[in-house]
Amino acid sequence: MSEEIVVVETTSGMMEAEILRGLLESMNITICLSHESAGTVYALGVGRLGRVDLIVPADQADEARRILADYHAGRLIDDDGPSIV
Repeated sequence: MSEEIVVVETTSGMMEAEILRGLLESMNITICLSHESAGTVYALGVGRLGRVDLIVPADQADEARRILADYHAGRLIDDDGPSIV
């Protein structure tokens, strides 16, 4: 029996994807990255070959989207610097 997975965001490069993966993993979200391997081989970070999908289990998708929305809106940063609380 396989669990359903969902793409919660697509980034324009591996560096951004790795940052977001670290954020989601720190919040106990199970995440995998899916990307076109040719983009890595040719060091492309833009266009179709540079895209990376952030994939999570369907039952964690809503929480992952909320965390990503908070990150993009700057709600995970307080006056003293970055905060994940």
